[in-house]
Amino acid sequence: MQYVEIDNQGETKNAGYAPYLDYRPLTENEQNLTETILESLEIKENIEKKAMAYAITKLVPNHLQEIKQRKQETINKTILAVKDRLTKEINYWDHRATQLRTQEEAGKTNARLNSKKAQTRADELQARLQKRLLELEQERKLSPLPPIIVGAALIVPIGLLKQLKGEKKPETKSMFAKETKEIEKIAIAKVIETEKAQGNEPIDVSQQKCGYDIESRNPITGRLRLIEVKGRIEGAETITITKNEILTALNKPQDYILALVKIPPKKQNHKLAETKATYSEDKPKTQLRYIEKPFQTEPDFAVSSINYNWKQLWQKGE
Repeated sequence: MQYVEIDNQGETKNAGYAPYLDYRPLTENEQNLTETILESLEIKENIEKKAMAYAITKLVPNHLQEIKQRKQETINKTILAVKDRLTKEINYWDHRATQLRTQEEAGKTNARLNSKKAQTRADELQARLQKRLLELEQERKLSPLPPIIVGAALIVPIGLLKQLKGEKKPETKSMFAKETKEIEKIAIAKVIETEKAQGNEPIDVSQQKCGYDIESRNPITGRLRLIEVKGRIEGAETITITKNEILTALNKPQDYILALVKIPPKKQNHKLAETKATYSEDKPKTQLRYIEKPFQTEPDFAVSSINYNWKQLWQKGE
């Protein structure tokens, strides 16, 4: 399953692997409030066409590349195994046929097996080897089928719902929220810098909310790594991982990486009502660790996020 998201301006993007985890059904009262939204949507007649066009041009090629890479690796391993096993059997029966032929020429016959039967067995195995190799080569030739749209949903932002209900807009962001945003920005920049230094081609997709923050492609192999970035000031005790992030990691175990960025504290501003450690953008002091296959179990159905021990995750990273 792939998901396409189209905003009210007609902009189309990849919604990620499981965007529905961040949604909930509308209540009956909320459904009545949103009737005006449906009526005012200018793009409702073209939604299916736009989604199909985006899927064909963006999602299908990426999906095909991903499947091809995985298929190639499997086929290469299978070819080596098939050649090794059948070649050994062919060599055995060739050698056995030669032995029996020599014995027959010397007047010693084998009542159960003669050279002709042994040679036939070797020839059958040789034909079987060629047939199997041909089948495996055919499996390399993948071509995409056209995508099929199976459903659509109207997603109403919670802020708009509150506005329709007449609720007041939330106050401006607190200092803590601003600091968190800046820390995330520094952390993502650190990972992008590291990926580029390794020769990869990273792209920041954090705004797409697709279960990870960075897509990093290896230009040689074409492999796409999905990196979720978590930045914390040194001394932090926990980090929060959403259900969407965990399930994306479990669905893509070979490609998903959890990146931990430790940002050193700078000074403390005692003029604030609550003393908070600020952070330093001194890149050489910023530490980074990667964790492959960070999660082992799927969260319960009702869980929206889980707090993990930062120190234990940091020790697990490399």
